[in-house]
Amino acid sequence: MRPIVIVPACTRDFGEHPYHAAQHKYVDAVVLGADCAPMILPSLGASLDLETMLELCDGIMLTGSASNVHPSYYSEEVLDPSLPQDPARDQTTLPLIRAAVKRGIPIIAICRGFQEMNVALGGSLYQAVQTVPGHFDHRENPELGMDEQYGDAHKVRLTEGGMLHTALGVPEIPVNSLHGQGVHELAPGLTVEAVAEDGLVEAFSVASAPGFTLAVQWHPEWRIVHNPYSMKMFGAFGDACRDYHERTKRNRL
Repeated sequence: MRPIVIVPACTRDFGEHPYHAAQHKYVDAVVLGADCAPMILPSLGASLDLETMLELCDGIMLTGSASNVHPSYYSEEVLDPSLPQDPARDQTTLPLIRAAVKRGIPIIAICRGFQEMNVALGGSLYQAVQTVPGHFDHRENPELGMDEQYGDAHKVRLTEGGMLHTALGVPEIPVNSLHGQGVHELAPGLTVEAVAEDGLVEAFSVASAPGFTLAVQWHPEWRIVHNPYSMKMFGAFGDACRDYHERTKRNRL
């Protein structure tokens, strides 16, 4: 049996009906990159049976999204009310992250998921990186096609000897950039794994976590099979999920 990887859903309205939704590219990354079985998790907030879900899964992938983590979770007011929020996802993923890290369940987090992990563990965000002196505008150009939006935008420098540097075997890699928010204060216990050319944190791991944890600000899931760095990253995550499954499966029988 393949390891089961939880993919928390966003909440979206299609027409007059609300849905729990996850983009194909994230689900595909779990299958094609990690060789695991994805399970989409509804964003049920306090109604979620967290313990049951954690007993079932061998890993968690936190996806990107158009929505932002609500700034009240790091004691700020909303800077731009026009930007989308997803309170049900916040109420689902933030406790999920804390519980999964404690259990040692492998986690890979992307874009919004990267920001969720930092906030869940006690960090804060820049709500508009492009307004912060010394930082670039990391947003995509919405007038371009998808391939151009997800094309290489800048390089990130990997921390020598870190998890990501060890997995990829190179000092820097080119990445795409499609985010308006980013890490301001890094949560206690997190280790920087990569920084952008302007010094913005682009990847981190959880130093104290007993299991694999990696969060990246860019989108490695985009056309994953054509990006060897993304395949190595998700391959390492998949290996960690298989290890976790083997170590814990006896307790599930």
